Amino acid sequence: MTEQVLIAIALAFVVFVVGLVLFLHKQSEKLQIKVEALTLLVKDGDKQREAVKRELQELRSGTIGVGRRVLELEKKLQQQDVKLDEASQQDPQAKLYSRAMKMVGLGAGIDELMHECELPKAEAELLLRLHGKN
Repeated sequence: MTEQVLIAIALAFVVFVVGLVLFLHKQSEKLQIKVEALTLLVKDGDKQREAVKRELQELRSGTIGVGRRVLELEKKLQQQDVKLDEASQQDPQAKLYSRAMKMVGLGAGIDELMHECELPKAEAELLLRLHGKN
């Protein structure tokens, strides 16, 4: 009887080991599928990261170009301001109108403009309408 018990135990052990091997094999397949899925996700994430990196680089390049263009435009604007100032200083009539506009801004009236800037009444009225405070 001990021999039969030993055979039964050995058989049970073999069945247990075979079941365990099958179970572990099944778990290994599931893990392999998960690893493959995670690998695909990582590759997709890497592709997205690279795309974002390229877009960011393009934005940086564009921003640098825009910044340079703005600097050029500011320089041209300053040059135009200097030319405008020079032109207004060379023209005595422009000085009178510039002074008259400042006076209007300070609240001068028609008579004051006519007297101080030697403007005709129509021009003084026009300056008040155009540059006066409402």
